[in-house]
Amino acid sequence: MGHQGVKLLGSWASPYSRRVEIALKLKGIDYEFCAESLSPKSQDILKYNPVHKKIPILLHNGKPVVESLVIVEYIDETWSSGPSILPSDPLGKSYARFWAKFIDDKLMPAIINIRRCQGEERVKAIDVVVELFKVLENELKGKKFFGGDSIGLVDIAANFIALWLPLHQEIMGIQIVTKEKLPIFCAWIDEYLNTSIIKQSLPSRDELSTALLAYHK
Repeated sequence: MGHQGVKLLGSWASPYSRRVEIALKLKGIDYEFCAESLSPKSQDILKYNPVHKKIPILLHNGKPVVESLVIVEYIDETWSSGPSILPSDPLGKSYARFWAKFIDDKLMPAIINIRRCQGEERVKAIDVVVELFKVLENELKGKKFFGGDSIGLVDIAANFIALWLPLHQEIMGIQIVTKEKLPIFCAWIDEYLNTSIIKQSLPSRDELSTALLAYHK
């Protein structure tokens, strides 16, 4: 079934933009993808997201929805097709929101901080990230995905960790997520990246690696 009036303003190499694509594909929603320039920022970004001036932006019948996790929830609530992304019970929903926010507010800034540090400071910064990962890994114990047997909000939020972070690690010559330190997480990455919907929704490793090498120069 086609869904008219759905447009995604995004960037192919952005893990945040890809979150929205995963949600749209999970729900089987037809959409138009508009690749946006971030430097300089396009008129559409400034028009539809004047507060944050960032992608992704979902346009549904001309109305903008912004912030990737907010968009994913909007998609889940708007379309009943496909699997649910958030649990139906209030407690389950609150847990999913908590851990997705943990990824964005705690884990992502700590990962970004590694790049800013050198020498001994970098070693400490990596230790901080590993400890945060262990807290998150605890949520995965005994489960295939954060969402249980199927991909949910937290899995979608964690897609940076599955594909982008290992490539950053290789380029920077550091080790954060390893089978020795985080075995449950590594098993999750394998499961996640081998799911058909994720294979369709994430950029190729080689293309992304090329883009990230330019970023690290």
